[in-house]
Amino acid sequence: MAKPKDLGSGSFIRHNGELCQIMEIQHRTPGNLRAFYQAKMRNVKTGKQTEYRYNADEDVTMVRVETKELQYLYEEGDSFVCMDNDTYDQLPISKAAFGEGAKFMKEGDTIMASFEGEQVIGAQAPTHVTLEITYTEPGVRGDTATNTLKSATVETGATVMVPLFCDTGDKIRIDTRTGDYMERVKG
Repeated sequence: MAKPKDLGSGSFIRHNGELCQIMEIQHRTPGNLRAFYQAKMRNVKTGKQTEYRYNADEDVTMVRVETKELQYLYEEGDSFVCMDNDTYDQLPISKAAFGEGAKFMKEGDTIMASFEGEQVIGAQAPTHVTLEITYTEPGVRGDTATNTLKSATVETGATVMVPLFCDTGDKIRIDTRTGDYMERVKG
């Protein structure tokens, strides 16, 4: 058993019988009241966020989570099949586990997966990827005085807002956490 002071952002705990990940935790000491810890957490299975106040001496059940690098191989239904580079085992991981980053993933990408025992409880797409623009409207020459953006479709089928100077065939770097254009890649 652990105490709330041992928790940090990203820790996994068992709260009301459910596996949760701590998103944010703060220690508070209001006036003449006892100190407590305010925790914002996300249920790993449902994705629902909740807040809870822990007394400073309350017991918390921490869960040991192992993180591994896997290689994304291919898409199958509503999951991605990934391979463990050490054992060559293939594991299906739900697309929902990747969140918004799922639409920017392509074969061969290295992902991070969190395991509780043998069960996958979370996955994270690469923080940024380089993709080729498959379609975009041509930009108007001389229209660069403002930071105007246009819609572009990349090789995974996702749509990204890019500057006017980007054309079909260009490679661009995208932040998978936000879906934002970062830069044009030469070469």
